[in-house]
Amino acid sequence: MADSLVRTRSGARPHLADRLTSRRGAWVALGLAVVVMGVLFGAFAGAEAPARTGQAPAGSESTRVGELLEEFPGADRESVLVVASREDDGVLSGGDLDGLERLGVQVGAQGAPDSAGPMLSEDGKAAALVVPITVGADNAETSGVVKALRTDIAAQTPDGLTLQVTGGPAFGADAAAAFDGADFTLLLVTVLIVAVLLILTYRSPVLWLIPLVVVALADALAGRVTAAAGALWDFGFDAGIVSVLVFGAGTNYALLLISRYREELQRTEDDRLALSTAWRKTALAILASNLTVVLALLTLVLATIPMTRGLGVPAAIGLLIALVAVLFVLPPALAVCGRRLFWPFVPRPGESRDEGGVWRAVASRVVKRPVASLLGGLALLAVMASGLSGTSVGLDQIEKFRVQSESAAGLETLSAHFPPGEAQPVYVLADTEAAAEVASVAGDVKGVVRAQPAGVTDDGSLTKIMVTSDYSPGTERSLDQIVDLREAVHPIEGADALVGGAVATELDAAEGSERDLLVIAPLVLAVSFLVLLVLLRSLIAPGLLLLVNLASAVAAIGAGAWLSRVLFDQQALDLQVPILAFLFLVALGIDYTIFLVHRARAEAAQLGTRKGMVEAVAHTGGVITSAGIVLAGVFAALGVLPLVTLGQLGLIVGVGVLVDTLVVRTVIVPAIFALVGDRIWWPGRLQRAGGESST
Repeated sequence: MADSLVRTRSGARPHLADRLTSRRGAWVALGLAVVVMGVLFGAFAGAEAPARTGQAPAGSESTRVGELLEEFPGADRESVLVVASREDDGVLSGGDLDGLERLGVQVGAQGAPDSAGPMLSEDGKAAALVVPITVGADNAETSGVVKALRTDIAAQTPDGLTLQVTGGPAFGADAAAAFDGADFTLLLVTVLIVAVLLILTYRSPVLWLIPLVVVALADALAGRVTAAAGALWDFGFDAGIVSVLVFGAGTNYALLLISRYREELQRTEDDRLALSTAWRKTALAILASNLTVVLALLTLVLATIPMTRGLGVPAAIGLLIALVAVLFVLPPALAVCGRRLFWPFVPRPGESRDEGGVWRAVASRVVKRPVASLLGGLALLAVMASGLSGTSVGLDQIEKFRVQSESAAGLETLSAHFPPGEAQPVYVLADTEAAAEVASVAGDVKGVVRAQPAGVTDDGSLTKIMVTSDYSPGTERSLDQIVDLREAVHPIEGADALVGGAVATELDAAEGSERDLLVIAPLVLAVSFLVLLVLLRSLIAPGLLLLVNLASAVAAIGAGAWLSRVLFDQQALDLQVPILAFLFLVALGIDYTIFLVHRARAEAAQLGTRKGMVEAVAHTGGVITSAGIVLAGVFAALGVLPLVTLGQLGLIVGVGVLVDTLVVRTVIVPAIFALVGDRIWWPGRLQRAGGESST
């Protein structure tokens, strides 16, 4: 059989798609891919991304306090609390207290010589030891120190007592320890979800392996390249989110390409010609959808929250790697294997091509009754959006963990018997000459148990004042108290007082997240509009489609917030969830819009806008639904991670993607196109078959 490259182009300069799918070209492309991947894997083998640090904006008051605290003697030492209570919930006896005192001495002999206590609660049912520890450069290093301390304490726990290590460093250590092995678990669950869904989609025991291997290699490479990028530009980010994006988007692109490949195989005996044609007819849509998400992610560099800003560039790099893998590695791999990959349901020319019969029937009904369909779809989105009513943003320390941790359990015990703020004090820094007045004023603020000097810098210019609150860290009352403290100490003349600490960081992070949402959300919408504008060469279609996408995103966030409250008793969303959920929902939703409307424009040139949309839904309904289910499943995999933030993000995006594919792309968008008709393409002109044009 002659090479399809020659046969399809007949003397003309070969198209890139022909080169990728020809007999020799496919093997050359695969060989180049192996070489390039091998070089890149080797070049970035030792790359490690920076730790995920910095919850508050760089210039915020709490961040400035954190930087100034480094100038105090013993800045590398922080205190944890060892909270003791009886197993029978009884009052601590004198023998219990003697045992705790001996424990404090023994712990001090093992590296914490400044241990203090035990401090007995007013009800006599709990006591606390203050144990200074040397913290590491990040939570991962501190985790080892806290783990060693807990091991020592467990070996020396007095009979009848329960001891729990809590406090700021312990919370950070538990957060880091919770991720031990979590990335591998996430990868395993993600691969299993994708594999099962691809098998169900392709109905083949073989075909699913090719896209899965290609996307998995892209994810592995993206993990190393993004780690190097993070280290180079000092971006801390969550590798799990990047991996989910690469798997989800890469699999979606593969589904679109292979679906069109199957369709073309039903038109020609030449599988290489079919694959080349499929590449040419889907590459633009895949490229446009990829660039939409990439550009949307890059807007995160304007965020003030370090962990949000740090995600943008690495995630964009990961998606670009997924794009290259699907467009330039997957096609030659499919070409080498040929038509037999689809066994046992191998598509043949002349077979019935009405695989989208169900979708054609749905789209036809929608187009016949567009007003009722549109109102019904919008009503569903409105009901979902109502879940935003009563939704708050911000989790306290205990609520942030999906699974119980010793630090959270210790804080609950501490809060039941001591002022909860003992676990995470507030720090006020002031000029030493005014420190006494600052401490006095801070002590008079509502809810403050005590405010006392706790150290001076080596040059004596700054004094650190430790403020103990009666409110549990991270709660609304504790955040309001930070505002009250700042309003009280800022006016003190000559003090230059600054209020910081973990709770102040939470407050500044909340304000920074709100600012980021107001800045990033319009930019994401603008990017999506520009991509649709270039792709569709229309003003009306992009505007209407973007409004639908915005409504869908708001509805998904509302539904996700409601489900979090009802199913998981999570009464608030974490700070990062609204902005990341909005970005992913809008950008990924535009992906499916592009897949559908790009096909609709091509079909409309032959059939007109209304019939063209019906045909587009018939041909893309199955693949878009499959892609949506895969993406929703991949995001749902975030639920295996221990932080509530990622579980909420996975739930909201998963619900949003399903609604987007089953309602927005199937009902609302076709209804809008049916109502507007050919005017949807204004000011561009739709070239009809035979040269006739329509505006």
